[in-house]
Amino acid sequence: MERRLAAILALDVVGFSRMTSQNEEGTLAALKAHRRDLIDPTLLAARGRIIKSTGDGLLAEFSSSVGAVRSAVMIQQGMTARNAGLAPDQRMTLRIGIHVGDVVVDDADLLGDGVNIAARLEGVSAPGGVAISEDVWRQVQGKVGAAFADAGEIQLKNIGRPVRVFQLEIAEVSALDVPAQPANLAVPMPELPSLAVLPFQNMSGDPDQEFFADGLVEDIITTLSKLTGLRVIARNSSFVYKGQSVDVREAGKQLGVRHVLEGSVRRAGNRIRITCQLIDTRTGDHVWAERYDRSVDDIFAVQDEITLVLATEMQVKLTEGEQARRHYTTSTNVEAWTLWMQALSLYRTAVSKDNCSRALAILRKALQLDPDAPALNAMAGLMHAADARFGWWDDRPTAIAKGKELAGRALAVDPENPDAHVDFAMLGMIEGDWEAAIAHVRKATECSPGAADAAMMASFILCCAGHPQEAVPLIERAMQLSPHYPANYLGHLGNAYRLTGRFDEAIAAFKAFDARSAGFGLTDLVIAYRQTERPELARQTAERFLGLRPTFTVAGWRNTQFRRNQAQLDAEVGMLQAAGLP
Repeated sequence: MERRLAAILALDVVGFSRMTSQNEEGTLAALKAHRRDLIDPTLLAARGRIIKSTGDGLLAEFSSSVGAVRSAVMIQQGMTARNAGLAPDQRMTLRIGIHVGDVVVDDADLLGDGVNIAARLEGVSAPGGVAISEDVWRQVQGKVGAAFADAGEIQLKNIGRPVRVFQLEIAEVSALDVPAQPANLAVPMPELPSLAVLPFQNMSGDPDQEFFADGLVEDIITTLSKLTGLRVIARNSSFVYKGQSVDVREAGKQLGVRHVLEGSVRRAGNRIRITCQLIDTRTGDHVWAERYDRSVDDIFAVQDEITLVLATEMQVKLTEGEQARRHYTTSTNVEAWTLWMQALSLYRTAVSKDNCSRALAILRKALQLDPDAPALNAMAGLMHAADARFGWWDDRPTAIAKGKELAGRALAVDPENPDAHVDFAMLGMIEGDWEAAIAHVRKATECSPGAADAAMMASFILCCAGHPQEAVPLIERAMQLSPHYPANYLGHLGNAYRLTGRFDEAIAAFKAFDARSAGFGLTDLVIAYRQTERPELARQTAERFLGLRPTFTVAGWRNTQFRRNQAQLDAEVGMLQAAGLP
């Protein structure tokens, strides 16, 4: 009999029977909307696994009490916002109970006192509140940003001993101005030293210098992500604070990091002034601060110095290989380096034909200035890999050849360039050279263990290559490295869950992807519904998707999909067609 320790969350709707007797269709539709838009995505973002759904409630498992309580508080905050302005008889109110304890694993189900106590705590929770056991309270004290009042020992039904219960103070929910859509949850403090590098402020008064300041931060993050002893937050999460006045202590809580680096850049002619401050997010104290007044050509030496100081201050022990990786820079030419940042900004705005075409034109200019720069060649190779997949400019063999040539140039100078390895992995997947694709994508994550995008791409390619079990922890790691992760991460997470048979979690991920991106993820959702024998939901989802993407065809979709197991892809095509997609 398998046992494990787990935090269990039990959720139920208050007065559900009464509400359905008065308006059955409206109540069911409202609950479905709350599950789709708030409850399931919030549980999923906190790494929760829904183990059982009832008509008006659910049970979810977490590996962390902190994650369970944070998600519960956010769900109740979200329900407060969603109920605002509704008539009292239209408001849906939840009770939530949480306990941490030993559970018994029975296939996909969990049994035992750990589950039973959580369910009983839900029953004694105040409407709109959260009731937690003393065991949970001890683990989350000071970590969840919400206050719990001691309700004393309570004899729960069918539980042999009284349980000391703590109730969420309702003011913690109702007094907060919260959005209807859940924000991303901050992850618990990791064991590794952790850092977020916030966007540096451009003090030059010249908007064109934004790329210079952003490039400096980008390079610092990229270099630090190559160190195994440090967790550094991905750029797409730290840059959500760009242009904002930031309380570093609050940013630290949201990103789940112990330290934050902030700074400013001023460029005047051939001179630069860079200021940096490393701050402890728990106290707000400055751990280290420095000002650099140098010539522009010294920018790369300054980067090396900053990364070394950061590693030293956070007591990160560097291996010999990491000492070498720390010295790599994007380009030795400042103008080429600035062009690279412009191209990267375009690519990250949206991976589209127009953006990638403009980015490639900029990269060609940069390569004229510094033809051997690994990062420039690798990124240009990525543009051609995207073309090989989506068919934008060249025929597929030509696009593959161009991508391989550029990625090869990058690896010739820097054999551990993770982006070049991702290029080769993508191109290998498209060509059907699965062994090469797997080897290169594993090498990319080895070279840059802290890079969120490398982990995300590895998850995607390993799923296509028939290794979904290996893919799941990679996409989960990517989402931890980037708490404000891009919407497409949810699609990759859902795909990894679906291919490992975790269908409820996959469906929740695809719904969250759709909610954030207006239609993306719906083809995967159709397939998941067909696989779980829910053809009517698959048909309804297909109809909605066609309303958003009227030019979609299954044949066009198939041309962009790659599977080592062709029978699997054929089956997915059949499921899309069976749901009514043309």
